[in-house]
Amino acid sequence: MSVLYDLAAGFQVALTWQALLICFGGVMLGTFVGVLPGIGALAAISLCLPLTYYMLPVHGLILLAGIFYGAQYGSSTSSILLNIPGTPAAAATCIDGHPMAKKGRAGQALFIVTLSSFFGGCVAIMILVAFAPPLARFALTFGAPEYFAVMLLGLVAASTASPGSPVKGLAMMVLGLIFGMVGTDVTSGAYRFTLGYVELTDGINLVAMAMGLFGIGEVLSNLAERETPAPPRKGFSLREMLPTREEARSSVMPAVRGSLLGSWIGALPGTGPSIAAFIAYATEKRISRTPERFGTGAVEGIAAPEAANNASVQAAFIPTLCIGIPGDAVMAFMLGAMIIHGIVPGPGLITEQPDMFWGLVASFWVGNVLLLLLTLPLIGMWVRILSIPRQVLYPLIIFLICVGVYSVNSNVFDIFVAVAFGLVGFAMSLFKYPVAPVLLGYILGPLVEENFRRTLFISDGDFSAFVSSPVSITCLVLSLVALVLPPLLMLRSRRLAAARG
Repeated sequence: MSVLYDLAAGFQVALTWQALLICFGGVMLGTFVGVLPGIGALAAISLCLPLTYYMLPVHGLILLAGIFYGAQYGSSTSSILLNIPGTPAAAATCIDGHPMAKKGRAGQALFIVTLSSFFGGCVAIMILVAFAPPLARFALTFGAPEYFAVMLLGLVAASTASPGSPVKGLAMMVLGLIFGMVGTDVTSGAYRFTLGYVELTDGINLVAMAMGLFGIGEVLSNLAERETPAPPRKGFSLREMLPTREEARSSVMPAVRGSLLGSWIGALPGTGPSIAAFIAYATEKRISRTPERFGTGAVEGIAAPEAANNASVQAAFIPTLCIGIPGDAVMAFMLGAMIIHGIVPGPGLITEQPDMFWGLVASFWVGNVLLLLLTLPLIGMWVRILSIPRQVLYPLIIFLICVGVYSVNSNVFDIFVAVAFGLVGFAMSLFKYPVAPVLLGYILGPLVEENFRRTLFISDGDFSAFVSSPVSITCLVLSLVALVLPPLLMLRSRRLAAARG
C-alpha cells in the first residue's frame, strides 16, 4: 500500500500546472522529432538540456523524458506513410506498416500503432512502479566492488550489443572512456589529457559532446544521403482511421506480448527499443499460423513492435533510476543530466528524494495520456510537417545547437568542441562505427574508475576484493561472456557461410 501512497504523492507533483505544461511541451517536441526521419530523440534531448537549467530538477527530467518516449510515438508516422523510420526502433514497423498504407489502410495502421504504443507504455510503467522499490532496496547492499562490476557489465553489454561489429563497439566504448578521463583527477588533482587548454580542466562539456555527436553528426549524415521522397499531404479523419473488428481483435494479443517483451528487454543493459521491436516482430511471425502474411500488411506486425519499443523506453528507466546504470545512450545522457542537476541516481533516490522519483514516474502516465489524446487528432498536421525541406530544417537545427551549447557556460570554446565532435560523429557514421558506446563510455567511465580505485583503496590493493560477493562475481562472469560470445558467434556464422558457399 505504501507504493500507492507514494504514487499518489507523485501525481501531486506531476499534475501541477507547471509540470503539465512542461510534460505537454516535451511530448509534443518528441513526437515532432520522431516524425522527422533521421534526427533522433538524443539530438533533441541534448538540444533541450540547457533549457532545464532554469527549471526545477524534476521538471527538467519530465521534459527530457517526455521527448524520449514522445519520439517513439511519432516515429511510426513516417514509417507507415513513407517507409522511412523516424527512429531506428520504428524500422520494424516499416515492414508491415508501409504495405498497409499502400493498400489504403494507412489510417487504420496509425490508429493501431497509437493504441499499441499507449498500452505498451502503461504496462512498462506498472512494472516500474512494482519492481523499482525492491530493486532499489537490493542495490542498497552494493559496495564499491559490486558497483564496479555492474557498471562494467553495462559498458561491455551495451558496446557488444550495438549494431555492427562488436569489436567496433568495444573500440568506441574505450574511446569514450578516454574522453571521460579528460580533466582533473579527483584523487591527485593533476590535469589529464587537457592538451594545455584551460577550458578542459573541468572535463569535456557533456552538452557539447552529445550535441556534436548526435546532433551535428546526424545532420551531416542525413545531408550526405539522397533526398527523401515527398510525403502525402492529406490527413485522415477519425472515421477513416477506425480499424475493422477483425483488425482490432488480431492486434490485442500481439500488443500484450510485445509489451511484456519490451518491458523485460528494456530493463536490460545494452538493449534498447530497437532490439525489443525486432524481437517482438520475430516472435509474432514465428508463432503465427500464417507467417506468410507478414511483410504484406499484417496488423500483428505493427502492433507488437510498437508496443515493445514504447514499453522498452519506459522500462529503461528502471536500472537508470534504481541502480544508476544506463542501458543505452539516451539513458546515459539522462544520467548525465541528473548529475548536472545535482541528483544522484541510484538506490538512494527513492528513499532520499521520493518526490523526485515518484513525480517523474507519475509524469510518465500523464505523458502517455497526453500522447494518446494528441497523436490521433494531429496526424494530419504531422503528415504536412514531413514536407519541410531539409535545406530549411537542418540549418535551423545547427543554429539551435550552437545557441544551446553556448548558453551552458557562455563559452565559445564549447561551440568548437561541439563542431569537432560533430565531425567525429559524421566520420563514425561514414565508416559504420557505432556512436552510442562513445557516450556510454564517457558517462560511465569516471564512475567505473572511481569505484575501481575505491575498491583497491579499501582492500589495501587486494584484487580478490572484486570477486568477494556473488553479485560482483556474476557480473564479471557475464561481462566476460559478453566479450567472448559475439566474436565466437560471428566466427561460427562465417564458417557456416563458407561451408554453404
